Amino acid sequence: MPDTHLTWPELAAQLYDKLTGRGAEITYDFQNLEVYVPDSHVESPTFAKWKLNGVLKIRTRDMKQG
Repeated sequence: MPDTHLTWPELAAQLYDKLTGRGAEITYDFQNLEVYVPDSHVESPTFAKWKLNGVLKIRTRDMKQG
């Protein structure tokens, strides 16, 4: 494996790509995560605050193995 430095998002994307289709489950546990979502694409939008506090599960499965 080449000696490369990955960011956390790059590492997570590679892990997800490798697990997809193998019945993998990825669980994220958020504790008071605040996300500010713009309400439009204008230069100075207002933002809605989304607060996540709990578990988000992403499951994958291979549809060919029925």
